[in-house]
Amino acid sequence: MSTAILEVSELAVAGKKRVRLCSREDLVAGSGVVAWHEGHQIAIFYLPGRPEAAGEPSNRPEAVGELSTRPEAVGELYAVDNHDPFSGANVIGRGIIGDLAGELVVASPIYKHHFRLRDGQCLEDPGQCLRHWSVAFDGDDVMLREPRTIRA
Repeated sequence: MSTAILEVSELAVAGKKRVRLCSREDLVAGSGVVAWHEGHQIAIFYLPGRPEAAGEPSNRPEAVGELSTRPEAVGELYAVDNHDPFSGANVIGRGIIGDLAGELVVASPIYKHHFRLRDGQCLEDPGQCLRHWSVAFDGDDVMLREPRTIRA
């Protein structure tokens, strides 16, 4: 697991602001890394699946010039808030990834609460949800879109 806060840069593409969180090289397969963006620590999890996820180029013509968001094309890429609402610590990026009742989750390393990677929902306490972001590969860059869930 990476303990470094990664540098973030912004890009404007076709009138839309995209934010570069890190590069594919910064990711650790099956684990989390943390990037800083607008006052938030974002835990990024990469679960490679197919050859393209391991860095091999895509042969799909529809992928040219677009962000790759389909898990089957690039492996699975998730981004959730690094802040654990139960302990108050920024530790989610150090959590353990697993499958709980058919849901892909990250377990907080402190109190072991499980959060779904796809939407940040806590499985033990439905009243708690991590902010989560849409992220995708753009070449070798991991790009961020707007957060899907806003919680204080």
